[in-house]
Amino acid sequence: MSPITLSGRFVTLEPLAHAHLPGLQAAVADGELWKLFYTSAPHPDQVASWMETAMQLQTEKKALPFVVRENFSGAVVGTTRYCNVDLANLRLEIGYTWYAKRVQRSAVNTECKLLLLRHAFEQLRCNVVELRTDWLNQTSQRAIERLGAKRDGLLRSHMVSPDGRVRDTVVYSILNTEWMGVQKNLQFKLESHSASC
Repeated sequence: MSPITLSGRFVTLEPLAHAHLPGLQAAVADGELWKLFYTSAPHPDQVASWMETAMQLQTEKKALPFVVRENFSGAVVGTTRYCNVDLANLRLEIGYTWYAKRVQRSAVNTECKLLLLRHAFEQLRCNVVELRTDWLNQTSQRAIERLGAKRDGLLRSHMVSPDGRVRDTVVYSILNTEWMGVQKNLQFKLESHSASC
């Protein structure tokens, strides 16, 4: 799985690179995202080391990290990635997603997921795409459900968070047989957003 740029009307997903450091620091500072203990967003001072880890996982072919660039402003407004990549079994996860507060609850997340899911199902030929979130992150759970993903279950005491808290993880998935319906749902949401702008 090679780095690729995915472009839509509202956003462009670019392969993570060192040049994106200032943009990501500004994005994570908008809303002080690192203070939300149930997210993976780093403090602005830790973004550089966070990037190094993400790029190392890419080198090991375990992840494909992107920055999210808002087409209208040209600004970097967040990040997302393919992770837990298992192409032998035609599955991967979309995760490590966070956005600047100013673009949350906008078309940004909808189009990011549309671009990532389309590439996963239509180019990478995945059988299933997973999405995971912290049990305590109710906002993320609602957002994942609005995409059309179905809840698979709860992994109890799944991870130890950086602050030492033992996290329960909610697992969702979309199957390739569900992709057509999910795609129509996401396109409808984008069209509705366009009509309201």
